[in-house]
Amino acid sequence: MKSFVQKVVETLSIGENKDRVSVIQYSRDPQTHFNLNTHMEKQDVLNAIQQLNHKGGSPRHTGTALDYVREKAFADTSGSRHQEGIPQILILLSGGKSEDDVESAAVALKQDKVVPFCVGTRNADILELQMIAHNPSYSFTVLRFDDIGSIHQQLMSFVKRVPRQQPRLKSQSALGQTGSIQRDVVFLLDSSDEMQIEFQGMLGFVERMVAKLNVDDGNDRVSVVQYSRSPSADFFLNTYKTQQNVVDNVQHLRHKGGRPLNTGAALQYVKDNIFTASSGSRHQQGVPQFLVLITGGRSNDDVRKAVENLKEIGVMVFVFGIKSADILEAQTISQESSRAFFAADSSGLSQIEPLLTDTKNGETPALTPTSYDSSRRDVVFLLDGSDDSQQRFPDIQDFVARIVTELNINANNDHVAVVQYSNTAEINFDLGRYLTEDDVLKAVRGLRHKGGYPHNTGAALQYVRDHIFTSESGSRIQEGVPQILVLLSGGRSGDDIRTPVKMLKEIGIISIAIGTIHADTLELQTISREPTYALSITDYEELPSATRDVLSLMREASHHIEERVPTNGFDSKKNDVVFLIDGSYDSRNGFEEIRGFVEKVVESLNIGENRDQVAVVQYNRDATVNFYLNSYSSKNDVMSSIRTMRHKLGRPLNIGKALAFVKDNVFAASVGGRREDSVPQYLYVFSGGRSGDDVRGPAQSLKENGIKTFSIGTENADTLEMQTISLTPAHYFHVTNFNNLQSLHPSLETALKGNQETTQIPGVIDRIAELELADIVFLLDASDETQASEILVLDFVREFVKQTEIGPSKVQVALVQYSTEPTINFLLNTYSLRDAVMSHLSNVKLKGGSSLNTGIALDYVKNNVLTVSSGSRAQQGVPQILILLSGRKSDDDVLTPVDQLRKAGIVLFNIGVNNADRMELEQFAQSPKALFFIKEKSDIPLMKERLLSAIASHKGTFIPGVDFGNLPHIHQRLMNHIMQVGVEEETKNVEKKRAGRDVVFLLDGSDGTRTGFPAMQVFVQRVVETLSVDDNKDRVSVVQYSRDPAVHFYLNTYTTKGEILDTVRGLRHKGGQPLNTGAALQYLRDNVFAASAGSRLLDGVPQVLILLSGGRSYDSVDAPASALKQQGIFVIGIGRRGSDFGELQKISHDPGVALKVSEFTDLPTVQQQLQSSLETAVIDVSPESPTVLVDTAKKDIVFLLDGSDGTRNAFPAMLDFVEKVVEKLKVGANKDRVSVVQYSRDAEAHFHLNTYTTKEDIVDSVRGLRHRGGRPLNTGAALQYARDNVFTNSSGSRRLQGVPQMLILLNGGRSFDSVDAPASALKKQGIFVIGIGARGSDVGELQRISYDPSVALKVSEFTDLPSVQEQLSSVMSTVLVRATAMTPTVTVEKKPTGRDVVFLLDGSDDTRTGFPAMQDFVQRVVETLSVDDNKDRVSVVQYSRDPAVHFYLNTYTTKGEILDTVRGLRHKGGRPLNTGAALQYLRDNVFATSAGSRRLDGVPQVLILLSGGRSYDSVDAPASALKQQGIFVIGIGRRGSDFGELQKISHDPGVALKVSEFTDLPTVQQQLQSSLETAVIDVSPESPTVLVDTAKKDIVFLLDGSDGTRNAFPAMLDFVEKVVEKLKVGEMSKNSSPL
Repeated sequence: MKSFVQKVVETLSIGENKDRVSVIQYSRDPQTHFNLNTHMEKQDVLNAIQQLNHKGGSPRHTGTALDYVREKAFADTSGSRHQEGIPQILILLSGGKSEDDVESAAVALKQDKVVPFCVGTRNADILELQMIAHNPSYSFTVLRFDDIGSIHQQLMSFVKRVPRQQPRLKSQSALGQTGSIQRDVVFLLDSSDEMQIEFQGMLGFVERMVAKLNVDDGNDRVSVVQYSRSPSADFFLNTYKTQQNVVDNVQHLRHKGGRPLNTGAALQYVKDNIFTASSGSRHQQGVPQFLVLITGGRSNDDVRKAVENLKEIGVMVFVFGIKSADILEAQTISQESSRAFFAADSSGLSQIEPLLTDTKNGETPALTPTSYDSSRRDVVFLLDGSDDSQQRFPDIQDFVARIVTELNINANNDHVAVVQYSNTAEINFDLGRYLTEDDVLKAVRGLRHKGGYPHNTGAALQYVRDHIFTSESGSRIQEGVPQILVLLSGGRSGDDIRTPVKMLKEIGIISIAIGTIHADTLELQTISREPTYALSITDYEELPSATRDVLSLMREASHHIEERVPTNGFDSKKNDVVFLIDGSYDSRNGFEEIRGFVEKVVESLNIGENRDQVAVVQYNRDATVNFYLNSYSSKNDVMSSIRTMRHKLGRPLNIGKALAFVKDNVFAASVGGRREDSVPQYLYVFSGGRSGDDVRGPAQSLKENGIKTFSIGTENADTLEMQTISLTPAHYFHVTNFNNLQSLHPSLETALKGNQETTQIPGVIDRIAELELADIVFLLDASDETQASEILVLDFVREFVKQTEIGPSKVQVALVQYSTEPTINFLLNTYSLRDAVMSHLSNVKLKGGSSLNTGIALDYVKNNVLTVSSGSRAQQGVPQILILLSGRKSDDDVLTPVDQLRKAGIVLFNIGVNNADRMELEQFAQSPKALFFIKEKSDIPLMKERLLSAIASHKGTFIPGVDFGNLPHIHQRLMNHIMQVGVEEETKNVEKKRAGRDVVFLLDGSDGTRTGFPAMQVFVQRVVETLSVDDNKDRVSVVQYSRDPAVHFYLNTYTTKGEILDTVRGLRHKGGQPLNTGAALQYLRDNVFAASAGSRLLDGVPQVLILLSGGRSYDSVDAPASALKQQGIFVIGIGRRGSDFGELQKISHDPGVALKVSEFTDLPTVQQQLQSSLETAVIDVSPESPTVLVDTAKKDIVFLLDGSDGTRNAFPAMLDFVEKVVEKLKVGANKDRVSVVQYSRDAEAHFHLNTYTTKEDIVDSVRGLRHRGGRPLNTGAALQYARDNVFTNSSGSRRLQGVPQMLILLNGGRSFDSVDAPASALKKQGIFVIGIGARGSDVGELQRISYDPSVALKVSEFTDLPSVQEQLSSVMSTVLVRATAMTPTVTVEKKPTGRDVVFLLDGSDDTRTGFPAMQDFVQRVVETLSVDDNKDRVSVVQYSRDPAVHFYLNTYTTKGEILDTVRGLRHKGGRPLNTGAALQYLRDNVFATSAGSRRLDGVPQVLILLSGGRSYDSVDAPASALKQQGIFVIGIGRRGSDFGELQKISHDPGVALKVSEFTDLPTVQQQLQSSLETAVIDVSPESPTVLVDTAKKDIVFLLDGSDGTRNAFPAMLDFVEKVVEKLKVGEMSKNSSPL
């Protein structure tokens, strides 16, 4: 931990006016080692850290420590600079869960604008850390603190990007300063019974405050109001004109008394009766209005409405809480936490008085408007109108109104527009609509919340660029008027923001982004003009605190307008530079020289947000990033990180792998790569030896991506290898060793500059020569709607042709227009000179037309233009290029023609203009790099260069008909089949193409496939090659199996195709037997096709399983195969000669899609059969929905009540509602049953379904419920709790008897955790959920939780619940007689999570010959159990005269160990056969906690008895004892057994089994399995009594004497003493002897 802190400090710039550091250590209580103002030199800080000693102690009180940090460390006296807006950052290192409450402490930190980061080990509570952190992404987990360095880089990247915060001012306005300012001040005093002894102290406070006001000159006015149950004014604002009169009357006030405390009513009274003109308020004259509330307890009524009303008229409220005042309520009333103050009693008021009177004077913006800046501005507000912001939308409106009142709105000065966005953007009014302040304010106050989900910020930014910042919408951008965008964001964008942000910046828009705690800080900084223009608030209610900063930024922006010209091609002022440093043993002696050289290069760069960016990567066997391109935005930070990096060390040297890593992971846009913005990208490679892998492919890939590579190698490096890596051989530099690096710097700098002088778009100039043999067809949308963009379209074509060498042996060009039908302007062989083409183009006009048939036009080009007769040279291998310029969505089908183009080897590039349909173009674009958009003429140069670059990068990809060898014959048709999964959705009128697929490969890794395994690997690789993994459409998982399955990687393990292919190539054959295909299929269903493993089943993404099997399954595949189909998983089985084809057909989605070959290497021989199977396959995978007969005469109803802090006032209404619903039920043990659960952070059952059997008992219990309180609101966890703990047999649920199960959720807010998986699980279990929400609830969330969206209900407040009671009754009465579980579902019955299974084997002399068969049978049963994942446990006991345990339930934890032991068992022998004694022994010694039994945890206990004869002793009492203990016994006997005895022993006579000989045991295995699955688990064991001697006892006290009980130990001793006092203690009797 010390090392980590030192590493962090190393990267900081320590100084009095730079970064400051404090270190605090804590356990039970915190201890400051040094404050923020203790050390002002980095070395002093490092020395202080080095000298730290471990504190020790327990327990861990993180909450106390957080409060301490907030109050002490981030205080002015400790060196905090929060008043200056300096970011206040806390980095918490935690090794475990806190033993005190952290929630309130975390909330307080965030309210004080402290940004916490959390780092925890695996013992820490991840949810706790995420709660403390500024947002969940600021929480990190490591295995041990030794590994903390692994997250250092990412953590510091986040820390560097923390935006400046609003200063934590104590108050915005002062009350205690005299001067010419006027104020109306009302004191509202709590005079309830509880405050009688505090009343004089309160009056003293009022006197002191009045003394500081300027009443005599008529500037300030004062009123005093007392309240308890109701308020009464002691005097009004216009009652007294002098300070002395006010003071005299305050001194003579008498305590009012009364109860309860109705603060809400008092606030409303003040608003309606005191802040009025008749009572002396000067609100209408713009005089600031102040209310000072002193309260000593929580209000009995709701304060929120009154607070809103005061806020609307501009009253600034200060709250002084004493005694039992509620903190959250006080902060709600004051509207800002900085205006809420607290003291223990009235004597403490004098101490906090200065906090109110010492603050800087100011006015409330709404009351005293001042023109902040007289310059002209166009200001656009882009407001979060999503569902998430609905509750706080009035705060948003108020914020906009505050800003507007500060502007100078008129025709010649400031103009304002407002746009709301969620999934789409919607204009409320544009810049030219309103030209007076009153009109704008009226429009703002009249805004209606838009609603919708998710936050598509990118689309919204694009919308304001295209529709608001235009002259048509009133923008004065052409006149040079500053264009300012103010964005309010409440969450991370659901789409890509990068392109719209770039386009806004290109036209000079200055963006200010304000985000709540749920917004993405990096995203806000990306959107903003610069990172300092991104502001953070906790919630929209804090917007007033951001007003001044926004106005300041607007003024700053207005005076620093930069004229931005769209970049055309290469911007020499920007470069992305990556250093790839040899971190192997080959460079260990030269590492310091390499670091020095890198520093020198960086010194010559111009580092900055929109300038040069630098990244550093080290490599040996694999690559490790030191920092990314976007990690640092200042040269000092880059240099500091370089100076502190350490040599990686390791071997071998894999340069090829490192090059690929850099291309895919370091030059990527997500980490700062700006290739899409045409920024040049450079790579410096340092190598001290020869690569252990192939560099050619990765090097070529870098060149194709336009990355310029310089390589520097020592004498041990391979010259040819280095030249291959480099951009050209001349870009390779040789040194004897790295000590000579400095001599290279001038040469390398010259080469770099020379490269820049000749570079436009990376790689384009080199590639234009490659286009000399291309056939290019331009296909232009000529419809009526595109006429407006005619000049834009034709100019683009002309500019492209200008840069192309035209000729019969060079590039050929054709032009075709289309609307309803296509028309040829000229063919490929019409012109052989560029001038002739340009001449024709100068006379082209778009023909027009009402409809647009893009599909017909694409077909036409393929069949009539790209043909030999029209000049195509496809047969000579010349690339065939089709460039489509489209202005709107096609009226016909385009997917089929696009597919035909692809098959013909024609490469399609799509360019959208005008109102082009982005979704359609993306749908049939052959890759993201083949899609472009042009909005205006300035876009043409950049788009032209990008298109040239993209065309050049397709070298070698144009010739169709590649022969893939063996497996691909199946692979090609299989991929077509996979591509069609989900296509049948078209029959449901769903036009949207699925975003991707989740594809799982299940490979037979048993001993029988060892020689065929390489062919399987190749097959998987070829299938993966055809998938769209890199753009996150398709996901892939690979699992290998034999006896049991082993996951190589899950669906969410890898996100790039390269990673998947590398892993598949490196797979090793698993080996083992037998082949348990059934178990593997079940494993996949439960563990791989799961959301936690990356499956997107619940999002509607098609799920595909490809099984490669080499033999018949040892276990049954029927149930698992059926379960997969019910879950909607599309299975394709492929087998070879040893496989059971019938079994494959049974497993596959349809028998027709099952495939078989002689050997895996012979797959091409079934090509025709595969073709036929695929063409007739039914793709529409409809999961089966098993139904359960239900009894509608009775119901099990569970009420799940929101008991969080937010529902405190509404809780009585919720209870009343529950009571009214219960009143209408027929409650009884065999009628309706009711349970009530309350939840906030976690859930608690007040009573279960089987707790009460009368209506009266339930109603009495409901009336006695108390509100639970707490936060956050974890609805997801509560739903899961109800499913696992309430809807169970043991809790009284009768689901398995077919009784309808209903859950009624009363919810008052949005869930903090995810509800999707628990809601789905309830539906799968057939539970009918009805969600009822109040105003703060998320309607979409309620609909997802509810059984059907239509049954979700909503009320404004919970007091309105009676209005939906009839609706609820109607919904409850319509529960279907057959409760159909929602898909995907396997079975409505909940499968037990595990079992404890004990085998009791007859080892007497009579079973010697049958014992091997018994062993084999045990193995078969064990094979079907889930031992490896700790669900099932197994024990084996053998008996004759007496029992002998071979192993207990907790002896082995893997199936392999159990099977090995069972195989090695030896027959015991002996007689007689004492089955009764053996049963009793098991009950006492094996089904015991110490032996591994989990009976007390509710895990089913199963005993399987194999007996070969009649028992010599009685079995009655032991058998009964086992049943009483809840043990499920299955007796199996042979010919010589007593079957009546077996039935008596068994749990039920019907589960006893018999065979002729033990060799016939396999014939009853299925029956046994069935008995196990249908076993009634809920056995209520009786409590047998034992006779004891009560005259004496031996009592041992075992006392916890650990550190944690130090303070409690005296109480423990006292307890022991009291117990002993009641005992009859005496010596041993004379006949006794000591032990």
